[in-house]
Amino acid sequence: MELNSMMGQQLAALRQTVSLSVMNMAQTTGAAQATVMLNDFSKAQETAKSAPHPTLGKIVDLRG
Repeated sequence: MELNSMMGQQLAALRQTVSLSVMNMAQTTGAAQATVMLNDFSKAQETAKSAPHPTLGKIVDLRG
């Protein structure tokens, strides 16, 4: 019975290690995806700022 108890403890420790490893990988992947998303958003904002307004100065509404 002592061997069975030791194997159970090792299995529990292995499960905990694997769970922590999977959680760490998910956290790292999420952080990397968030960084890419923020960089893309910054680039999109810069592009939007430099784009001219499509009707600026071309159409003047004189109707009151």
